[in-house]
Amino acid sequence: MTATPREDLAQRIAGEITLSADPGATLRKWRTDFDVSQTALAEQLDVSSSVISDYESGRRESPGIGVVSRIVGALLDIDQSRGGGRIRQYARVLSAGFESDIVHDLREYPTSVPMDRLYEVMEATELVAGDHDYVSGHTVIDSIEAITRLSSDEFYRLYGQSTNRALVFTGVTRGESPLVAMRVVNPTPNAVVLHGVEEDDLWEHAPALATIDGFSLAVSTRDLDEMLDDLRELP
Repeated sequence: MTATPREDLAQRIAGEITLSADPGATLRKWRTDFDVSQTALAEQLDVSSSVISDYESGRRESPGIGVVSRIVGALLDIDQSRGGGRIRQYARVLSAGFESDIVHDLREYPTSVPMDRLYEVMEATELVAGDHDYVSGHTVIDSIEAITRLSSDEFYRLYGQSTNRALVFTGVTRGESPLVAMRVVNPTPNAVVLHGVEEDDLWEHAPALATIDGFSLAVSTRDLDEMLDDLRELP
């Protein structure tokens, strides 16, 4: 029987925590990724907040698989009570055939979104205006993982259901690699947003390449987790 997205995600999280050299730090990573406070997690588990704090800090012996399973179940229950946004995000990435360490989020919008609205949510600065003033979805990608691990065919799958979208590359220092990668992907997206780089530090040839290929180019340095949360609320 095929596992549901929740079951698959639960197995992934539990396995990562159990096999980690620092289970407490890994537990903290997943808890913060789900935007769950220590207090909220403790209440869900009916334990004191100090228990969660002790596990995460290493003051308490590393939890066994039974405790890890309970903690993971609690995180997923909290997410479902909030509408299941994190579970749906994982399902979208999984259904597109990607690991979640490569693709942070992949979404199709029910209606087209003006480019200005996308930039507002991302607190992005447009450097080049492309041939389109709207997007119909977004894919948020770890730039290093994507460029080093994806084939050209896999790279094309980042478009999801439509190329009328924004490709958002995170972990960018200059923007050279993503822009060069765009040169070999056809057709191009409506927009490319480079996250983590200031305009003054951007690769000098980036605007020219975007202009040649006709897509909008923008940069953003907004906090990644906050940006992802707001992107999930579009349109």
